[in-house]
Amino acid sequence: MKKQWTGFQSALAIHIERFIAYKRALGRRYDIEEKTLRLLDRSLIKNGIQQPCEVTPEHIEKFLASRPRPRPRSYNHLLCTVRRLFDWMVIQEVLEHSPVQAQPKRRLSQRAPFIFDIHSAKRLLDVARRLPERPKAPMRGVTYHAIFAILYGLGLRVGEACRLMIKDVDFNRKLLVIQQTKFYKSRLVPFGPKLEMLLLEYLQMRNKKFGAPFLDAPFFSFTKRGEIHPCTVSQTFHRLIPRLKLDIPLGCSPPRLHDLRHSFAVGTLTRWYRSGINPGTGLLKLSTFLGHVDTNSTAIYLTMTPDLLQEANQRFERFTADIITEEISQ
Repeated sequence: MKKQWTGFQSALAIHIERFIAYKRALGRRYDIEEKTLRLLDRSLIKNGIQQPCEVTPEHIEKFLASRPRPRPRSYNHLLCTVRRLFDWMVIQEVLEHSPVQAQPKRRLSQRAPFIFDIHSAKRLLDVARRLPERPKAPMRGVTYHAIFAILYGLGLRVGEACRLMIKDVDFNRKLLVIQQTKFYKSRLVPFGPKLEMLLLEYLQMRNKKFGAPFLDAPFFSFTKRGEIHPCTVSQTFHRLIPRLKLDIPLGCSPPRLHDLRHSFAVGTLTRWYRSGINPGTGLLKLSTFLGHVDTNSTAIYLTMTPDLLQEANQRFERFTADIITEEISQ
C-alpha cells in the first residue's frame, strides 16, 4: 500500500516548505518540483542528516544517482530544482554556500517540432470527425474534431481544453475563460465566428444526446459529467497521424499533440510578417494570449519554417533597401 504523505520530515523540512511557498507566491504551480523535493527530503532522512550544514556534495550526487534520468532535459530539471532550493537557502543565510556542485548534462541537438499548415490541419480535422463512435465514447468524432480545432485555432494547451467547463465558454462575448492554468493564471481567449459556429454545433449535438448539462459540467465529455483526460486526447492524436500521410521535413520530430500549439504561434507570426506588423511589438500580445509568464517562453514556440524565414528575409531586405536608398539620396 502506498504510504500517505504526512509532510516534510528532514532537517531541511521548514526550509523546503518556505521555499515552495515562496515560489508559489510568485505564481508558480510547483507541483512537480514539490514531488522532487519530497524525494530529496526522504533521501536526507535515510542518510541521517541532522542539520542543513551536514549536506555535502556527495549527498547531492548520491541523491541524483538514485533518480536516474536518461534524458538530459529530465536530469537537468531534477538538478535545477535541487540547486534552486540550496541557492535560496544561501540567500536566506541558512547556509554559507550551496552543496550542489553537479553540472547539467549537455542537451543533444533538438529536432524541430512539426508545424501544421492550414492544409495538414484540415486533414487532421477531417480524419478526426470521421472517427467511429464507441460504447463508452459517443459523439467521438465531433468531440475530437472540436478539441483539435481549438488547439490549432487558439493555441490552447490540451489540459486547458479538457478542463473547459460549460460556463467557461462565453458565446455572448465570444470568449473562452481559461481558469487557473500552468502558472496559476487565468486569462480570456477570444474566438472568431468560425470557431463560434463549431463550438455551438458541438454543444447543440451534445445537448440533444445527453440533455442540457450543468454550467459546471465539462464542455468536452463523452458522458454527462466526466471530462476527457489529456492523455486520451494525445493517444487519439497519435493514432490518427499515420492516416494523414504527412511529409515530415528532414530534422523535424514526428508530430506531437503539442505541435498544434507551436503551429498556432508560428502561423500568427507569419501572418504578422505578411501584414506588415512588427513581430517585436506583437510578441507581448502573443505571449499574453498563450498564457506565458514572459516573452522568453513564447520565443520557444517560434520555430523557423521556410515560410516564416522567407517572410523575415523579405522584411529585412525591405528594411535595408530603404536605408540604402536614403544614403544614396544624401
